[in-house]
Amino acid sequence: MTFPDEEKHHLLHLILSQRWAALATLTEEGPLASMVAYVPESDFGGFLLHLSRLAAHTRNLLQDARASLVITQPDSGEGDQQTLVRASIQGRVSVLSRDSEEFSAARAAYIHRLPEAELLFGFSDFVLFRLHPIDIRYIGGFARAYALSGEQFQEIARV
Repeated sequence: MTFPDEEKHHLLHLILSQRWAALATLTEEGPLASMVAYVPESDFGGFLLHLSRLAAHTRNLLQDARASLVITQPDSGEGDQQTLVRASIQGRVSVLSRDSEEFSAARAAYIHRLPEAELLFGFSDFVLFRLHPIDIRYIGGFARAYALSGEQFQEIARV
């Protein structure tokens, strides 16, 4: 199914207008979902997550790199909640090493989007992850569902 340009703009707007999402990780007992801040990279090649090792979801990611990030349009409490725009991004995380240039660039991007998080970069228990999108499921409303690969998703950033 072709992904219409109008839907591309809706998806971009959704991702760029939000900063808080549900993160699903895996434990030995099963899945765990929690809420985290995220920063999309400019080329949509990844989503940056800055997480404390004290959190169960961080420990889960260090054990199993598979994860899913769900971003949704806020629910106003009116209308049909099934028509809320949302995206589920499945992928794998990698840890960005604190002494790398990649970390420095990602840190700058994270702080640029979420300036209040700068203090947290001084805490040694925080880890900066990059979630690499593999599969994306986008729901633009009733009967507007699309599946995208990570490569197709990155092409949207060029719109």
